[in-house]
Amino acid sequence: MGRINNEFYSELGSMWHGANDHPIALLRAENALRNPWIEEKLQKCSTVLDIGCGGGLLTQFLADRGHHVAGIDLSEGSLAVARKKDLVSRIQYIHGSGYALPFSENTFDAVCAMDLLEHVEDPNKIIQEASRVLKPGGLFFFHTFNRNLLSYLLVIKGVEWCLKNTPPRMHVYPLFLKPKELARLCAASYLEMQEMKGVAPVMYSKAFWRLVFRKRVDDSFRFSFTSSLKTGYSGYAQKKINIL
Repeated sequence: MGRINNEFYSELGSMWHGANDHPIALLRAENALRNPWIEEKLQKCSTVLDIGCGGGLLTQFLADRGHHVAGIDLSEGSLAVARKKDLVSRIQYIHGSGYALPFSENTFDAVCAMDLLEHVEDPNKIIQEASRVLKPGGLFFFHTFNRNLLSYLLVIKGVEWCLKNTPPRMHVYPLFLKPKELARLCAASYLEMQEMKGVAPVMYSKAFWRLVFRKRVDDSFRFSFTSSLKTGYSGYAQKKINIL
């Protein structure tokens, strides 16, 4: 299947917030569901780090609601888009890797790795670093994809079929993570799993069928939380307060 292609993020530019014929539109729809859920779990005025922040879809949302937010990403192009959206410079954007976060231990109340773990060769390093910079009792949020035939057919082949502007190797199947694998990685980094729930498109909507037949993602396209973890799933873990 080849090596994961993360380079396309630097070429998105204004498509981050505007394109409806590219998979980035599906990411915006997922954020519309997940962002309020993350914000609901956070304490007021918490400090949050978004690893792989991209064009600022989550960071801007949280900053607008009073949280102290930092975002880190390897794509300078994506960071440039994010900075343009931050009109009053409230967010700290950093060019860097999630494998070596430029922060001290116990810095943040929450760390997010949304749509990131399936894009890296070593998700364990990301999780270890997230745990390191989290305060005891802090929350680690994630979203990724399960590894099974259904997920391969829907997340990889289905998106390629529905959206012709899908970049090659945007996702590669071997990097998908089974929920039990992710739970083990979190536990090894002193992160106790609190919740996992599935994320799936609302298939009984007109917007879903317009995607299938017209190959475009309407602004009304929606995702919902489900009990099934068969394809995409979100969740959060809490860093242990006492680490012996």
